[in-house]
Amino acid sequence: MLPLQDQLETWAAQAEDFIDGGDKDLIYDRCVKASLERPETERLLGKRAGVDRESVYLRMQWPRQRHYTMSRCLSSRLDVAAEKLQEIHDKHTTADRRTDWNWRAVCFLITLAALSILFFGGMLALLIALPIATIVMAVLCARDSPTGTNLRYALAAAGLAISWLVQRAEVGVCAMRWGQELQANGTGPVVDELVRHMLGDDPDSLFIPEGYELGMRAPRSPGFVVENTARRQLERKLSHIEDGTIAVCGPRGAGKTTLLEQTVEKAGFGVIVQAPATYTPYDFLLSLSVKLCEKYMLHKGYQPPEPTQLSPVRKLLRKLKVQIKRLGLWSTFAVPAAVLLVLGLSASVRTLYAQYAESVTDFARTHAALIRDEAAGVWQGHTIIASVTVTVAGIAWWRARHAAWLPRTLGRLWMRGSRPLGRLVIWLSVASVLLDKQLHQQVRYLYQTEQQASATTAVFVAALLFAWWVTRQLRDSEVEFGLGPWNVSLEKIFRPIAAGCGIYLCLYLIGNPQTHALLSDPENPLRIAGIITGVLLMKAASWRPEPEEPELISQCRKHLYRLQTIQQSTHGLTTGGAAQILTLGANHTTSISTVPPNYPELVEEFRDLLKAIAAQEVGQLRTIVIAIDEVDRLGTSAQALAFLSEIKAILGVPDVYYLISVAEDVGAAFVRRGLPHRDVTDSSLDDIIHVQPNTLKESLAVLAKRSQTLKEPHVMLAHALSGGVVRDLLRYGLQIREIQEKTQSHELTDISRSLVLEELAETFAGFRTLLSQQQWTPHTSEILAQFRTICGYLRDPCRCTEAEVLHALEQFAARLTPSADEAAGPQELTDDIRQLVDEASAYAYFSVTLLDIFSTAGLERRMQLAVQHGPDGDPERLAEARQELGISPYSARPLIESIRKAWSLPLTVTTSSFSSSPVVNCVRHNRMV
Repeated sequence: MLPLQDQLETWAAQAEDFIDGGDKDLIYDRCVKASLERPETERLLGKRAGVDRESVYLRMQWPRQRHYTMSRCLSSRLDVAAEKLQEIHDKHTTADRRTDWNWRAVCFLITLAALSILFFGGMLALLIALPIATIVMAVLCARDSPTGTNLRYALAAAGLAISWLVQRAEVGVCAMRWGQELQANGTGPVVDELVRHMLGDDPDSLFIPEGYELGMRAPRSPGFVVENTARRQLERKLSHIEDGTIAVCGPRGAGKTTLLEQTVEKAGFGVIVQAPATYTPYDFLLSLSVKLCEKYMLHKGYQPPEPTQLSPVRKLLRKLKVQIKRLGLWSTFAVPAAVLLVLGLSASVRTLYAQYAESVTDFARTHAALIRDEAAGVWQGHTIIASVTVTVAGIAWWRARHAAWLPRTLGRLWMRGSRPLGRLVIWLSVASVLLDKQLHQQVRYLYQTEQQASATTAVFVAALLFAWWVTRQLRDSEVEFGLGPWNVSLEKIFRPIAAGCGIYLCLYLIGNPQTHALLSDPENPLRIAGIITGVLLMKAASWRPEPEEPELISQCRKHLYRLQTIQQSTHGLTTGGAAQILTLGANHTTSISTVPPNYPELVEEFRDLLKAIAAQEVGQLRTIVIAIDEVDRLGTSAQALAFLSEIKAILGVPDVYYLISVAEDVGAAFVRRGLPHRDVTDSSLDDIIHVQPNTLKESLAVLAKRSQTLKEPHVMLAHALSGGVVRDLLRYGLQIREIQEKTQSHELTDISRSLVLEELAETFAGFRTLLSQQQWTPHTSEILAQFRTICGYLRDPCRCTEAEVLHALEQFAARLTPSADEAAGPQELTDDIRQLVDEASAYAYFSVTLLDIFSTAGLERRMQLAVQHGPDGDPERLAEARQELGISPYSARPLIESIRKAWSLPLTVTTSSFSSSPVVNCVRHNRMV
């Protein structure tokens, strides 16, 4: 449903088109203005020179543009209706000119005469006068006299005027339909195309933030998860096995945790636990057991027990305080309600008691005497059949003590019988009004004596009842709509209105003399008591006794107490003589305390408990998933493998799926099973899922679901910088918005330049920190000087120093190119220093390549040319180069060079690609560059 504001705008546009009628130029202008006000078009206006509302509107008024736009929507029906309207108008003008009388005055006199006959003579006189007047006017019109001619053309002009009004309505309806079609299929698409054409190259590279985008600000929000290859692969593997252990491996930030969380959430019952680096296997299994019990109890609707942290007295006082507060709140409403009910129904109850008490007492005495006589007869042996029946009934009752059918049958009878009984009591209480002769006489008397007042009261009461019913329906409709910046809820609006209507209706019924006499009937309190009784019976039908705690829940509760508390029990026995002078006795004391389970016992108890839970859940067609996350944070791969070997004992539970997040090297060890290399993964894991970095298509889907402002060029930049890793992809997507706010520029060229240089500043600062930990000599300090120079430029970048920054980066990035062997540095460099310098140089080479691609205008045109060079021109290659940098700078550099070839960039980077920058007047440094 459209928001209220959009619906009102649509109605206003339709009304305007209806009024404009056949004027297609006015409708066209209205559609052009409406298309320019659309949010997706309006946000693009004013972002580049010469592309504003006025210039676009003037371009849309060009005759060729107007004809092209209007030709997209056929207007044949509107044209035919407009021509017919003009034809009727011409005929009406001709008839009006041929008569000397005013046709409006003639119509007014005829209408006045008809109304006078109807008012004074009634409908029958009007029906008689109409044929006579028709015959007279026909005779007059047939004569070739001035009177007949004037009358004939005056009536013709009146008829044509009515026909014109009908045709004008048809023209308005056709204009409304054509206006809607023109705006949807004509001016809307054409204005969008024109704006994009006027923007020039790369219109999608404009980044225009708008509103609060929760998807970017909350990266872990589960509502923005996108289906990917790893998730589909995991679902397929789970559907083909009944139980087992599956490892999930991949680079950090690729989405392993999200995959585990989504799988656990989708399962019928699941638990996800973290495996921090400081956990021992015993502590981990203890934590997993506690979480399993607590999660299962919450899953079944039971609250897990809390270990006692207060003294028993204080705990008791706290419970009493809660109960007293709850009782006080309940009494605040229950006591006044009970007092009012007793006060209102006391008279009726006393009258009912006085009327039926004696009869009920006699009935009870008679039947009690019969029962007493029958019991005496059985006791004295006079009724043998009754004695046998009573004996058999006693035996059957004793044997039924363990049978569940009896209480179940009684409960079903109560549940199925109390609701119809309650309805019957309510209907009898209401139907008694129709059978009350005193009320019938009262109504008849009011109708005969105060007929007009009674009718007015009945109509007003019906109107109030209808208004109360309508407001209640609107209150319960749960409809919400947007009105500008506000979110309007009908429940909040009509709740007080419905309450006001109900209160006013009650006050009116009490204060009105006619209804007051009916409400004062002495049987009404008894009827209300019957209605209340029926409602209570219907409420009682839905009451259920609190079910007994299941055995598995009790087992979880006991297990939690054993794992979280140390229980101690002391028993004492003292014996002695009664004499005070000489006492001889003995004192015996026994103390018992629980011992925490050791690791084998804990493993066995965990497996038994998980088996019981799995057996119950699988019986209800639910899957059980235990996810162990962050195993890749246990330090080295040897520590992770040792951890897996320790917890291997809890794996392999029937009907239970284990998902374990591991590092890539652990996954690599598993895929080499069967080869000479074997380790614990060969016997611990059943299968493995590799969570790879996103492809560009997947990155587009991820950011499209989280943001409406990040277009394909921005996603390409974030994808290239992140290498497809989801965590970094979201971080760069949010950073693009931060850079836009910082630079106040919407162009991708400016945003990408600032973003890449900012990333370079952070990366080189990190490299410089690592290099500071190495040993240096006077001959090798030149490298540190280069780092200091680059970091100084990047720390506070400015447009006037941009060429110097890029020149320094290019010189540093060329360290390992064939033409720069002499700049490779002195031979005294250690292997660690050389490795760090080569990594920094390759990253600088990659960053300069990104600047060459994204910080130059015409990205879309240049990308099309690059794709024609083959796979190296695919934007996906940039992300692959970023991933390769994490493996080796030496393998990443050839890949970057192949990318530069495909994009027609020089292999030996120079400042020529940035030499076309415009002249900049630097205010901060007071110079022209």
